[in-house]
Amino acid sequence: MILIKEVNPNDKGDEIMKHVIELEHVTKQYRDKKAVDDMTLHVRKGSIVALLGPNGAGKSTTVNMMLGLTAPTAGKVRLMGGSPRYRGVRNRIGVMLQEVSVIDSLKVEETINLFRSYYTNPLSIGELLRMSGLENDRDKYATSLSGGQNRRLGFALAMAGDPELIFLDEPTVGMDVTSRQLFWRTIRSFAGSGRTIILTTHYLEEADSIADRVVVVNQGKIVADGTLTQIKESAGNRHVSFTAGDNVMTSELLDLPGVTDLQWIGRRVKLYGRDTDGLLYALIRSDLDIQDIETHKGGLEDAFQSLVGLPETEATI
Repeated sequence: MILIKEVNPNDKGDEIMKHVIELEHVTKQYRDKKAVDDMTLHVRKGSIVALLGPNGAGKSTTVNMMLGLTAPTAGKVRLMGGSPRYRGVRNRIGVMLQEVSVIDSLKVEETINLFRSYYTNPLSIGELLRMSGLENDRDKYATSLSGGQNRRLGFALAMAGDPELIFLDEPTVGMDVTSRQLFWRTIRSFAGSGRTIILTTHYLEEADSIADRVVVVNQGKIVADGTLTQIKESAGNRHVSFTAGDNVMTSELLDLPGVTDLQWIGRRVKLYGRDTDGLLYALIRSDLDIQDIETHKGGLEDAFQSLVGLPETEATI
């Protein structure tokens, strides 16, 4: 297991740094399979955490236990110091699930107002319509919305109670580009106000652009936990690529300082090492017959594939 960032469970910190999510040695057993296996995770207030993992890794089960929809077989789950099933805790969270069920006879505004009535201090109907981009659709029946509009309605319902803790499960699936941009602008503004966000997404570029922490789950366990920079560096995928002339030999390349590995694809070479700037400098000084040089410092997708052991064609989150 690669655990990049550890959080001391005894470090309570001040109120600003308080843990809003605490999983202590949580296990979920389904007959002969452990969907979650002895997981400990702490999330501090104001964090934006991307929870990533391949299909069947256990991340959905983990989120369901955080929400109190599923009880752990062993261990403890606390949200804001209490059980996720307490009404007082649920009053402070918002959830945007992949599927949104709406009542046939209600319009968009009526649906949002219904959800507002469930909370003690809801956001205004005007603000919810604005942040979800549904101002011009307020009088439409909710069942008549397009897929993207339905996702935006799901966001409005998740935000209805002005939550301190927000769960976003594949939030932008089905949204067009404009809707996605509006959605992430809104999320960034909310993140800046101290709210805590837990995000699952297939779009790694979204996690890369907004998360300040990434937790990678595989086979029910946390295999990596750290900042985006730490996760990316853990993959060891930094490399310099170039086209090599016919006379360039593998032994010559391996002798260059800082080289840890190399890969040939036809005459195209990927030269791996932790310091891509140093590799580039060594190549230029080597006077080898090479051209079309590019540097690659490794991205979140590279790191994800490396951490969960999937080839590129199977790296589904």
